[in-house]
Amino acid sequence: MKFRLLAFALLLSGGVSAQNPYISLQGANETAGGLTVAQPRTILAVDVTVEHDVTLSGPYARYAQKYLGVRAPLTDKTVWSVTGAQIALLDGDTYLNAVAPAPASTRVLSHTASENKFARLQPDKTDMTTPALEDAARTAAAQIFSLRRHRIELVTGDAGENVFGEGLKAALEEIDRLEQSYLELFLGKRIVSTETRRYVVCPQADKKQYIVCRFSPAAGLLPDTDLSGDIVLLQIEPSGAAKSDLEAGPKETQVVACRVADPSTCIVVSGGREYARAVLPVFEFGRTINVALPRRK
Repeated sequence: MKFRLLAFALLLSGGVSAQNPYISLQGANETAGGLTVAQPRTILAVDVTVEHDVTLSGPYARYAQKYLGVRAPLTDKTVWSVTGAQIALLDGDTYLNAVAPAPASTRVLSHTASENKFARLQPDKTDMTTPALEDAARTAAAQIFSLRRHRIELVTGDAGENVFGEGLKAALEEIDRLEQSYLELFLGKRIVSTETRRYVVCPQADKKQYIVCRFSPAAGLLPDTDLSGDIVLLQIEPSGAAKSDLEAGPKETQVVACRVADPSTCIVVSGGREYARAVLPVFEFGRTINVALPRRK
């Protein structure tokens, strides 16, 4: 009996569990490493992805329509939005073995170019005088059209026969860079970034809804205790179909207890919209069965 229990425990823990996450040993069992106590549980990882859209108004925005014929945003704007979510099983070792914190980092900002700010030294500044804002905008617009004319002359060959090959490529790239820097003074900048955060949920047998976090269009993802944001909710819908063909018949006397997980539907919703749905094994909504030990031949 003891040998068969040991063999079956090794078979179930090493073979079946690796292939079938819906069944696991439960209770005290004797293995090659000694007596072990198993209580199957489910750990869910909920990954929520948000997008951060920042629009920075250019200093010449009010003159964009007058000199360029286009409308530009006149005020800065920051908007967060939930773009997706994922639900998956999280291994116990992964959950317990936390990674080291990220190392400190240093970012060097340039006076002439920055991702989220305008250049402090504007590209159309060529002398020490301080022109009126509209005069500066008119000069910048003239530079844009001048650069476009030079680009056409280079492409068509009107600028001369000595500009070709890598030289032509470098000249066109520099014109594009300068034109972009001038256009940003009118049209502003738009910076879009994405961020994904992981939340760990340990289901309970008497609870089917979990507040994963909260979300605000103005501030992004917030802790679940911050009532200023909308709820990001994980809903678990048990199927009630936790079963296994391994369940022993009533006449079997040599059995071992196993826990069978319920194939539950897990859904992430926020603001009335569904972002993720997955069917995953949840032991907390399953049931315990007896599995017959293999007979000795």
